[in-house]
Amino acid sequence: MKQYDNDDELERALFSLDLEEPPADLRASILAQTIYRVPVTAAVRPWEVWLYGALCAVLAWMLILVLRGAAGPAADEAARFGNQLVAFFSHPAMLFWIAVGGAATVWISQVNLTGSAGYQRAARR
Repeated sequence: MKQYDNDDELERALFSLDLEEPPADLRASILAQTIYRVPVTAAVRPWEVWLYGALCAVLAWMLILVLRGAAGPAADEAARFGNQLVAFFSHPAMLFWIAVGGAATVWISQVNLTGSAGYQRAARR
């Protein structure tokens, strides 16, 4: 590799290279994809609107119950359901199977299931 003693020699060598001309609209296309790009708006699906609407309705209903003082039976029922849920998941066997399922999920997510390029070529013959 040649060592250049000054910048003039290096510039002459660079400008003497036979380079392909860039496309005429290269700058415009780069600007269109970077700083002039229109940001993507978050698309809301109809089922999300229904879900959020239902959640807001339930929260408003619960707020009205609390304000009227009639939330006692609903709170008792929710506490009873929560206690049953905690009792169900506190069994050692259930915790074991939850741990096994979590470990299997982590292991499967780490496995590379794609074939190698050579294997795919050999299968097509």
